[in-house]
Amino acid sequence: MPSAATIRLQIETALGERIPSALTPRPKTIRPVAPTGVAEVDELLEGGLPIGAITEMVGPESSGRTAVALSFAGRVTGSGSVCAWVDVGDAFCPESAAEAGVDLARVLWVRCGMAAAKTEPPAEYKFALPGKYTMSAAVTKGLHGGGCGGHPRNEVKGMAEAIDGLLRPEALAPRCAEPQRKVRPEREVFSPGPQAHIAKANLCVRSGKQWAHIEQALRVTDLLLQAGGFRAIVLDMAGLAPEYVARVPLATWFRYRAAAERTQASVLLVSQYPCAKSSGELLLRFQQGEARNDEATVFAGMVHRLQVERRRFTQVPANVIPLRKPPQSVNAASWRSRSAWAGER
Repeated sequence: MPSAATIRLQIETALGERIPSALTPRPKTIRPVAPTGVAEVDELLEGGLPIGAITEMVGPESSGRTAVALSFAGRVTGSGSVCAWVDVGDAFCPESAAEAGVDLARVLWVRCGMAAAKTEPPAEYKFALPGKYTMSAAVTKGLHGGGCGGHPRNEVKGMAEAIDGLLRPEALAPRCAEPQRKVRPEREVFSPGPQAHIAKANLCVRSGKQWAHIEQALRVTDLLLQAGGFRAIVLDMAGLAPEYVARVPLATWFRYRAAAERTQASVLLVSQYPCAKSSGELLLRFQQGEARNDEATVFAGMVHRLQVERRRFTQVPANVIPLRKPPQSVNAASWRSRSAWAGER
């Protein structure tokens, strides 16, 4: 009876022309990297962030996530490529980006957290009556008014109804002394844990402004990846609570991973909670930043720290396995940032 290796060789030989290496697993892909501009981070990552893959930058507020993303965008735009910044929480600062070296002419800024502008009548067209107001007609030039308004009869239309509402007994009753009971809505608390985010995502209903902004950002990112032409795409969800980010389906990140690999775009996911799972090539955990003590009365900058929590594939220097145990690789880095007003020393 032939062995398993012989049977495998016969199958691969028969299917060699149609399906090469049918039973051979796909080799590990060591992706090219692009520098971030932070020397300590580039040294830790052996060159920079992977190209054609998803990189997650996870951490609390003021931990240096946005600073590294801006530095990376500055290097991308400085080389003549185009970058897209999908701003979910409307927190992108063009002044800070320009200070970090980002060429704003090569950045597509997508603002998904913009509130709808409320149009109200001008103040000169409102009467000081509670509950209702009347608006005068548009200014017209003609016989009556000479360009200063319409006919006087049209100015008083609706005044009688407004006065009747003002002189009603319930409107005249003093209400300022009545105690008003304020009902505070129950605040939703998220407690992270091994399976807490899954239970929370199942209980929460996909509604509200936060989820509407996330859905818009996900659709825009999908369109940008499918269109191609962007060297880097930053999905900025740094200001969103973890319970909203955990609702994104895993199929979305898998689709982003395939599109990024096809278009060779570096996708940076900035959030407080890791959500890409196995679709992410690199996961960087940022720690809470600490203020520098260089100056006694002036804020001089921050001390940032990050740790490589997950990396799919690493470069193997050789196929020779040493007899001794190799030294543990360093998976953490720290660097200092200085504020603009402190200056360099």
